[in-house]
Amino acid sequence: MKPTSSSPIAQSESQRQRLAWQLILILGIVSALGDVTYETARGVAGPYLLFLGASAAAVGMVSGLGEFLGYALRLVSGYLADRTRAYWAATFIGYGLILCIPLLAFVNRWELAAALLILERIGKAIRSPARDTILSHATAQTGRGRGFALHEFIDQIGGVAGPLLFGLVFAVRQSYRDGFNLLWIPAILMLITLALARLRVPTPELLEKEGRAADLTSTRLPRAFTFYALFTLFSVAGFATFAVLAYHWNAIGLFPPDRIAFLYALTMGVDAVAALGIGRIYDRIGLKGMLLIPLLTLPIPFLGFSHSISLALISVVLWGVVMSAHETVMRAAIADMIGKARRASAYGIFNTLYGAAWFISGTAMGLLYERSLSGLFIFVVGVEVLALVAFGALQRSYPSAVSTA
Repeated sequence: MKPTSSSPIAQSESQRQRLAWQLILILGIVSALGDVTYETARGVAGPYLLFLGASAAAVGMVSGLGEFLGYALRLVSGYLADRTRAYWAATFIGYGLILCIPLLAFVNRWELAAALLILERIGKAIRSPARDTILSHATAQTGRGRGFALHEFIDQIGGVAGPLLFGLVFAVRQSYRDGFNLLWIPAILMLITLALARLRVPTPELLEKEGRAADLTSTRLPRAFTFYALFTLFSVAGFATFAVLAYHWNAIGLFPPDRIAFLYALTMGVDAVAALGIGRIYDRIGLKGMLLIPLLTLPIPFLGFSHSISLALISVVLWGVVMSAHETVMRAAIADMIGKARRASAYGIFNTLYGAAWFISGTAMGLLYERSLSGLFIFVVGVEVLALVAFGALQRSYPSAVSTA
């Protein structure tokens, strides 16, 4: 079929680049508005379920099940997105389920609230592989690192603003219902903005030209992706979760709960700023930039589980930088490594392993913290060494992806 004059592929290179930057910017705004809505809920879900009468065990089960489904189902949603090529439809369905969050204002039973919270996490599983695939087409024009970095930067603005805004409203009104009702505004604006993105670029795959280093039509994942998946699993499994670090700080009286909430907002801010620099590094040196992840992950528990305020603050900054690398370099690398035909499936596999690694990290470090800090440190060193071994195997099996962007 011959492309029309309005089709991105029919435009000049500069016009395609401009359109790609616009798509990344608009999707970044969509993600930021989504973060204002659902990151707020993640921050107050525990207290709200308790307010509605849930037990501590129920709260733990709901949060754990939601996070598990939010990652594990991406394996299925990524596969279906590739089979149907309905990337925009999956993105709309996934973001639409964020409306479950302002609906929390109208429930009076914790079971209903739990169902809404879990549905929102399922929505994230549906939208993430499809949205990242759309972004990958746009970043082919802008540079993978810079494109995903801009998206992450804008996204994290919402991650910081949402909890702060809800906290302000709750401090003034002392009402969960008022706080959740306020979230209708960003949620509806999010869907309107997403519709504008769809109208602006209905076929984003046309932004990506054929003939790149990766085979853009292959239906098989390259062998190198196996080593990349192992690198992801090991490097993230050694990443100390913020919840365990915060537990330590509160247990020893290093920081009170309100300061810990501020520190989490600080990590989101560091994440946003660091993304821009990490994206540029990736575009300059390719997958070698991923070496930052295990190297910066390794000192976090040694610093964070100390009794020093200064060392703990350094760990907070490093935590934000590593989180930024997860959201930029790791996503950008898949776009360079995997062809169009299987990219959403690859994102689904990656996110499922990423979620599994988070589960391993939280469970292992929580148990080891109670028994032996030395054992915790040995665990972290061990899995990060395995991550470096997996990276070496990746470099040998796919050297062009490692040495060049």
